[in-house]
Parts: sequence; C-alpha cells; structure tokens
Amino acid sequence: MGGGKARRPTTEAVAHCAPATMHRHDTYAIGRTLAGVQSFSYRRSGRNSRPGNTIVLHPDEAHDGQAGTDEGFRYRMIYVEPALFQDVLGGRALPFLEGGVTTDPRLAAATTTLLQHVGSTLEPLEQSDALAELAHALVAVAGMPARRSKGDFLAARRARDYLHTNCARVVTLDELEMATGRDRWSLSHDFRSFYGTSPYRYLTMRRLDAVRRMLLGGTSLADAAATAGFADQSHMTRHFARTFGLTPGRWLQIAGGVKRC
Repeated sequence: MGGGKARRPTTEAVAHCAPATMHRHDTYAIGRTLAGVQSFSYRRSGRNSRPGNTIVLHPDEAHDGQAGTDEGFRYRMIYVEPALFQDVLGGRALPFLEGGVTTDPRLAAATTTLLQHVGSTLEPLEQSDALAELAHALVAVAGMPARRSKGDFLAARRARDYLHTNCARVVTLDELEMATGRDRWSLSHDFRSFYGTSPYRYLTMRRLDAVRRMLLGGTSLADAAATAGFADQSHMTRHFARTFGLTPGRWLQIAGGVKRC
C-alpha cells in the first residue's frame, strides 16, 4: 500500500492467523494497534505491538504481519511519502525509529488526529498541522538535535489576523500562503513559535469561543456548530470535548447554572 501525498487512515482490518508475506513500501507506514497483538518481522527481528502502541515503519524496510494470538488484532495505518515530511523538515535526514514499535506519548499524541476513524473528515489546514506535528514528533523521538530558526513574526501575525477574520469557514492552505507570503510549513513553524499553538488549533479555538457564546444565548447545538464553521455537530462535539474535557451539553448545564453579576 502507499502512494499519494499523504494517506489518511486507509487500513482498518482484523487479522487472524494467516500471515502477510514480506513486503515493503516507499512510504512511512505509521499506525496504532487497537486490539489484540500485532506481530511482524522487521530488520531481522520479531516485533509485537499491543493496544495503544504506535508502529513506525521506515520507508523501504521489509516487513510482514500476523496476529500474535488466536484472537487476531485490529489496527489503523497511514502511509506518508518521505517527500511530504521533507517539506516540513527542509532537507534534514529522515527520522528513523529503531525497533518499529514505540510507547512514546509524544508520538501517540502526534498521530491522534491522522489516525481517526476512516470516515472522519479533516480540513486541509487541520491535516497540514497534523502532518507537521507528526514530522517534528518523529524527529524528537528519534533523538535528532533541534534546529532553530528565527521565524517571520509579521507572516505569523498576518496568519493570525486572517484566521480570526475567517474562522467561520474552511480556510485553504493556498489562500493562507497567499495572505501571508509564507509557505505553509514555514508558516506553521512561525505560528507555533510566536503564538504557542498551530494555525488550525487557533482557528478551532475561535470557533469554540463562538459556540460557547451561542450556546449561552440559547442557540441549539446543531445551529451553533454550523454557524461557527464546524462540518457538523459531531465535529464540533469532538473538538469541544477534547479541549474542555466536557461535552457541549454538559458544559452548558454547568455554565448555565453559574450566576453572573
């Protein structure tokens, strides 16, 4: 499997006892074991990935795959071309994780967005942010030294202003590049440096601010989600719960009961 600039999760399978033969991709294969034991041969050794483990297979490394127990296993996987990571890393050596399986929480966090359910939809800016976060997490977990750059504050500020003004709609990567005069990967780095978060995260927070105001004003969940710029109510609820630790309905029960001066 592989191909395309950046694959969303394209495999969600239950494997039983029939093993896959040795094969290789010209992409990174990055995934998570959801259930069971996922066993495979990699770099002349046997590996076992258990639920919650992150798998990172380097491009062009031969591997196979089979269930480690009779119960089979479930997993999700994305395939990312090295060229796309190079757009982020700017010519650095590709990060390599010895062993192919890790429990490092940095990679678990960095893959969460991209390894959502197959039916999930990502906005272009959301996917760009997630890929940049994953590339930098791979570098950090691989133990590669950090590389500092000064950054472009004016471009980051233009991006912030643009996102603030247009937060209620989908913002494309091309228009953000045009508005700032900065390529998307450099801009993502600049934005994080100067504002402490990613462009998409900033956009999402402005939408959630609007949702909370509307909910307190009596707007329904579905209407608040649509007006704020989310794809639908479930999209808004997922981001709301991830940010505030409560569903919108539960938050409204609590916030609505607080007396204000």
